[in-house]
Amino acid sequence: MRVLFDCRYTRIGRHDGISRYTAGVVTELAKLHPVTMLISDHRQLELLPDLPWELIPSPTAVGEPWVARTVNRLNPDVVFTPMQTMGGFGRKYRLVLTVHDLIYYRHPTPPRDLPAFVRGLWRLYHLSWWPQRMLLNRSDAVVTVSETTKGLIAEHRLTKRPVYVVPNAADMPALAPGRVERTAPESKSLVYMGSFMPYKNVDTLVRAVALLPEYTLHLMSRVSDAERRRLSELAPGARLVFHDGASDEEYAETLAAATALVTASHDEGFGIPLVEAMTLGTPVVVSDIPIFREIGGRAALFFDADDPEQVAARVRHLEEEGVWAARSAASREQAERYTWEGSARHLLTVLEATALRSR
Repeated sequence: MRVLFDCRYTRIGRHDGISRYTAGVVTELAKLHPVTMLISDHRQLELLPDLPWELIPSPTAVGEPWVARTVNRLNPDVVFTPMQTMGGFGRKYRLVLTVHDLIYYRHPTPPRDLPAFVRGLWRLYHLSWWPQRMLLNRSDAVVTVSETTKGLIAEHRLTKRPVYVVPNAADMPALAPGRVERTAPESKSLVYMGSFMPYKNVDTLVRAVALLPEYTLHLMSRVSDAERRRLSELAPGARLVFHDGASDEEYAETLAAATALVTASHDEGFGIPLVEAMTLGTPVVVSDIPIFREIGGRAALFFDADDPEQVAARVRHLEEEGVWAARSAASREQAERYTWEGSARHLLTVLEATALRSR
């Protein structure tokens, strides 16, 4: 079985969520079965494993719907892509697409780093379900990263193809054993890792930390000057530290010292920061949405997404005797469910079944 893995969504210089998913899964998959990567820029190789690769056009090129004409020349049996938009017109191989989430049907603002014409197509694409159905039904199988999203795909009848779950996982720099096996937090600090898009609902976290005067909220991601000013003025009493794009090492050290990871998002496709925090034994205090129930399980503490007082109350609960240590231990146990090795094994089973299935 000749397997091609579409790695063209790998970022240059630093991973985002889909880029990290790509690198994590392809690295482990290659340990189980020979894989050839598809890239569109040689610089992507810096964040990818040392595997055979082929250069093909960018996934945002205008000719993407017909990219199969190029891929056909490589004679694959099956191609896996970590997105759902890979062109398939005229293909002569099995194709497995990925749907990470359905967030943008409810929150239609596209990622800011896409070209203008792609952002326009993005908005049009998410005005109706039929473009998604058309793309998914042109595949041979569909992968998603959570049972929550799999349920939504079924609810909206987005495909007639089989749907499989290949979960996300986390990559965290190695820390000294004592930093992971803590029984108490090292500091009264809270960590938020994520963008500042409206549906992420960072405002609730800022208002909550204003109710916790001895706590500091670390906001790890890149932030615009305007958004920094707005959040700083939202609750003047809140102690905020804007890291404006922390390195992986800085993020891991900050998270390992924290009382909790916090997020008040209204919607998510998975929640990689939850797994990252739980891997380090840092409890997670998160909004009560289905995907966080799935990922955080019994280890997480939940609150109403728009209630800062509930956020503060959950953090105060961690101060009670024995609570933090118990949540930390439960978090490490919960995180063991999510590994790239396990995800790669799931994916290989999907690829083998898809390659054998008659078209």
